[in-house]
Amino acid sequence: MKYLLIFLVVLVIFIISVTLGAHNDQIVTFNYLLAQGEFRISTLLACLFGAGFLLGWAICGLFWLRIRVSLAHAQRKLKRMQAQNEQSAAVNSTSTAVRRD
Repeated sequence: MKYLLIFLVVLVIFIISVTLGAHNDQIVTFNYLLAQGEFRISTLLACLFGAGFLLGWAICGLFWLRIRVSLAHAQRKLKRMQAQNEQSAAVNSTSTAVRRD
């Protein structure tokens, strides 16, 4: 259900952008860092929106990856500490049993 809702939102955004792009065919001059070019405003907006979208996903992906690596490290550390705790408990119970005898 979640993916269907996301798909519908993306579809609505796409339809709106196509509609706006069909009515905005004016030519604009775009000055970027090294040069300048003349583009249709709809093409320019679509390219910049796409670049921003991809950049946002890349940044979020890097944060997600960092969190996943941190989680995996913490889980390994937890398992190691649990094994040490069980080993210490076994040694303590054995030494307590030996003292009683």
